[in-house]
Amino acid sequence: MNALVGATRKLKGVDVAITNLTKIYQTRDGNDLRALDPVSIAITPGQFVAIVGPSGCGKSTLLSLVAGISPRTSGTILIDGQEVRRPHPKVGVVFQTDLLLYWRTVIDNILLPIEIKGWDRTRYTARADDLLAQVGLGGFAQKFPSELSGGMRQRVAICRALVQEPGLLLMDEPFGALDALTREQMISDLQTMWLSVKNTVMFITHSIEEAVFLADRVLVMSPRPGRIDIDLHIQIERPRSWKSRLESKFVEYMTQIHEIFEARGVLTNS
Repeated sequence: MNALVGATRKLKGVDVAITNLTKIYQTRDGNDLRALDPVSIAITPGQFVAIVGPSGCGKSTLLSLVAGISPRTSGTILIDGQEVRRPHPKVGVVFQTDLLLYWRTVIDNILLPIEIKGWDRTRYTARADDLLAQVGLGGFAQKFPSELSGGMRQRVAICRALVQEPGLLLMDEPFGALDALTREQMISDLQTMWLSVKNTVMFITHSIEEAVFLADRVLVMSPRPGRIDIDLHIQIERPRSWKSRLESKFVEYMTQIHEIFEARGVLTNS
């Protein structure tokens, strides 16, 4: 079953302009911890951009800044020309853990961001039901998170992000906690969903293979303080399947990213 197939209508992707973005944390001993060096990224509407890098390089920090849930130290972030200073109404976020509220039903979890934004819940209920049907959870609207598997909960989390019809979807290692087979299916279904709606996506992952499979562009980040080491444009025909991973181009992209991490000392030949 292609669980994320067939989102209702094509969304309007937004453009993202990140210029000289930095983030510095102050530690308890009063020292500065530089998480991001100046980072500049331009993303066109409808582009799928994956970001890979070692643990602690600032990938999740970058996403939280774009989401408007963490203040930047310097630089600018524009979404459709509007500067980000707080959570943007055109942005949906999916985290590594589903973050569902255990005391709310599936449908109430999906509609939570609608309530938070003060929008008319009744206008989005049909949309939520439609999304649930599309991810294979049509009969689960009144279930609670404890009644669902990990993969099912993550599908609900994706519905929660999509119910807002976001022009920009931010995904922070959304499949990292899933078992291998469920993860493979979710990756494939995400590609199909995105090809259907063509919104803009920023996708954080530790997996080089996952990044190359899903993305139009792969941004490779350096160890902390995070910088963009390379911006790799992935020219592999879509839709991609597991057979795409056997193509010489796919292997070349994987090798190129591995070599960058080897040069940085992130990966070593044993």
